[in-house]
Amino acid sequence: MPDPSTESTAATPPTPYVLVLGTAQDAGLPQIGCDHDGCERAYRDPAKRRLVASLLLCDPRSGRRWLFDASPDLREQLRAASRHPPTRKLAGPRPPLFEGVFLTHAHMGHYTGLMYLGRESYGAKQLPVYGTERMRGFLTDNGPWSQLVKLGNIQLRPLVPDQPVELEADLSVTPILVPHRDELSDTVAFVIRGPTRSLLYLPDIDKWSKWERRIERVLAGVDVALVDGTFYADGEIPGRSMAEIPHPFIAESIQQMSALSLTERRKVLFTHLNHTNPVADPASEAAEHVRDAGFGVAQDQQIIGL
Repeated sequence: MPDPSTESTAATPPTPYVLVLGTAQDAGLPQIGCDHDGCERAYRDPAKRRLVASLLLCDPRSGRRWLFDASPDLREQLRAASRHPPTRKLAGPRPPLFEGVFLTHAHMGHYTGLMYLGRESYGAKQLPVYGTERMRGFLTDNGPWSQLVKLGNIQLRPLVPDQPVELEADLSVTPILVPHRDELSDTVAFVIRGPTRSLLYLPDIDKWSKWERRIERVLAGVDVALVDGTFYADGEIPGRSMAEIPHPFIAESIQQMSALSLTERRKVLFTHLNHTNPVADPASEAAEHVRDAGFGVAQDQQIIGL
């Protein structure tokens, strides 16, 4: 099985694949009001930027594609993904941007890119947007998102936990409920199953111990896992209580999964990295520790075959 951390950022396979559109926490890297070293480096060198966590599922066989989380960086992400899949054919003056959008939850980085679909911007027509009942209720009942529904820019479609959405005969998406600060909506992860491989996309969870499922058992059922790596360790944000923004620290996740075989650990790529997270810099000691422990860090524009 290929090591996901070393898969190409350039080669496009002829079969379904995932393109990683972004790997940063909701506010991106660099983040607003930040003079942290990592932000300063990213301001000086655009190559060190990380866009907000999001995926694009592409099927070159049909030219179709689906977005996972609509981030505030969607405009730039779509530009970078303009040739994915390379077989995509555009028809008419305003062709659909995707065949559908799958949303994990209603926190800032995961749905606000929908704003680009309205009449002030792209003016999409009945674009399918998949969400849980609470997620769809949030979009329907709150402006400006309700305007997207009212004007027919988006067409809300249901997600039911543990029930797969079939995209092709050999390509499906299954939502899985996860515990995560559900003030506005509930939260799901997604298992994307392709012809030969499967991928877990789990950008947000409070703590592994709060989940009724064991992450180790979930990993056993997939080939690649992009999981919550928001913070590296406790105390990372001066002046704020980390308890207000619970996530499994990468250091905790490494400990949690330490008993796994090296093959299983290599499935894991940390994503959704906060601007304070030292693993965002591949040259950091923290990033080296992650690699030495057998895990990886997802990269913007990484391609993962399915």
